[in-house]
Amino acid sequence: MSAALFDILRKVTTATITTMLLIVGPAFTLRFVPVREDLATPESWASPISTRAAIEDMPEGVIAVADAMGVPSAGIFGDILCARMKKRNVAALVTDGVLRDRAGVLASTLPVWSAGVAAPASVNGLTFVGWQQPIGCGGCAVFPGDVIVLDDDGAVVIPQNLVAFVAHEGAEHELYESWVFGEVEKGVKLPGLYPPNEEAKARYAAWRKSQK
Repeated sequence: MSAALFDILRKVTTATITTMLLIVGPAFTLRFVPVREDLATPESWASPISTRAAIEDMPEGVIAVADAMGVPSAGIFGDILCARMKKRNVAALVTDGVLRDRAGVLASTLPVWSAGVAAPASVNGLTFVGWQQPIGCGGCAVFPGDVIVLDDDGAVVIPQNLVAFVAHEGAEHELYESWVFGEVEKGVKLPGLYPPNEEAKARYAAWRKSQK
C-alpha cells in the first residue's frame, strides 16, 4: 500500500468502509485451534511455533489479527506480550478472543480490540499453530497483508485488491457526509438528501466544485 493511500485511509471511518463493503471484521495473522492437551502446555511457549516467536516476526506497523475462535475463557495475550508488541512498534491487536492481565495490557498502551478479558492462559482452551496464514476472525476471512482499519466504532478488513477503491471512494463519501451535515444544520430535510436524489447530487456537485 502506498503512502498516499495510507494517508487517505487514515481519514476514512469504519462506518463508511462497512457501508461500502458490507464486510465487517477484525494483517499480520495469528491462528489458534481447539486445545490439544499434548501440545497446549506452558512448555509450548518456548517452542519455535509460539506466540512469542510470532511476535518477534512482526514487522513494524502491522496490526496483529488473532483467530481465537471466539473462545471466551482463555486469554491469548497478556501484559508482557502486549508490552513486547508495543516495543516492536506493532500498531494494534485485534482478536475475536479475550486477553488477560487487563491492567497491564492497558498500561502497555498497545491499542487492542478484543471480545473481553479472562484470567486463564491460552493453553487452557486453545493451541497456537502458526502465523501469516489465512484465518477467520469474528466471522470474517482475513489474509496476510489485508488492510485493517480501526477506530472507536470497531475494526474492518479491506481485501488487498480493493484498497485503492475503498480509499478513494471512502474519501469521497466522507466529503459528501460533511456536506450533508452542513445541509442538516441549515434545516434541510433528510429525504432526498441522504441518500441523495438528483437535485441533491447537483447541489453537492456545485458545492464540490466551489471547494476547489
